[in-house]
Amino acid sequence: MAFSYQHAGTDTFVPEIFDAELIVQFDPLLVWASRLVSNRKYEGEIRKKGDVVHINSLLRPSVGDYKLPDGMTAQRPETVDQKLPITQAKYLQVLVEDAEKVQLTGGLDSPINQQMIRSLAREADTFMGGIIAQGATALPVIKPTTGSIPQSLYSAILDMMLSLDDNDIPTGRYVVVSSRVKRYLVEHPSIANAAAYGEGGVTANGVVARLAGFTVASTTAMPTGVDIVAGHSEFATYASQFTGFREGQSEKFRADYIDTLHLYGGKIVRFPGMDTKKTDNTFDETKPTKGIVKAAVEWPA
Repeated sequence: MAFSYQHAGTDTFVPEIFDAELIVQFDPLLVWASRLVSNRKYEGEIRKKGDVVHINSLLRPSVGDYKLPDGMTAQRPETVDQKLPITQAKYLQVLVEDAEKVQLTGGLDSPINQQMIRSLAREADTFMGGIIAQGATALPVIKPTTGSIPQSLYSAILDMMLSLDDNDIPTGRYVVVSSRVKRYLVEHPSIANAAAYGEGGVTANGVVARLAGFTVASTTAMPTGVDIVAGHSEFATYASQFTGFREGQSEKFRADYIDTLHLYGGKIVRFPGMDTKKTDNTFDETKPTKGIVKAAVEWPA
């Protein structure tokens, strides 16, 4: 079957094959935008940049004392609206001599296409990291001495655990650390001794280990001025959609092109009882969330 945008010479090119392959290769490269750190509950149907996904939060009803003759008083459900705007539109376009041959030989596995996929993932991850770091609650700066760096970093993560505990943040938490923090953190016995303290080894989405109720991940896409971020995926959401691969004949070159458009957006999710509701039935988004905390490290000279 020929698609409407295909030219006659390559009408057996099947874009759905590339769509599936791109997602398989794209998702494991993410840390901030991964499901470990950001939920994807509100993706909906994204068609273009500028679309807005609405998130309705139901306010928690109050519990009353039942006694006679007062009986019960009904409460009307009340919601608070949050908007998730799709602000980013990034594209990937590849020139090939023959689109059908590229598909048959695994075109997205070529070195140049792998680099383009990594670039798309890096853009999305850097964007989402900025959203999360901006909305996180700042904890005191970590100031280790030269001989205490591993222990100081480990203690800081335990302080983050306590901060999240104090706000009843559920289990399934994460910690994202910079490469420099990871370099010293793995020296601590709680990370190094995987048999006693958790799972070691590097897997998809930058996961390093698990300890103290956290899945520990590392990324080079760390926001400026932040070295450690801890939280739960319920408090950040990422909406993403690739619009599907197209194939056509280049107007500039004697070649086919293959392209796709990546639309995405992200935000900090607010919750009744934890965030301030304004009179217009929206949340005050100028205040940091209690479900994500961050800290910077003042490294010894």
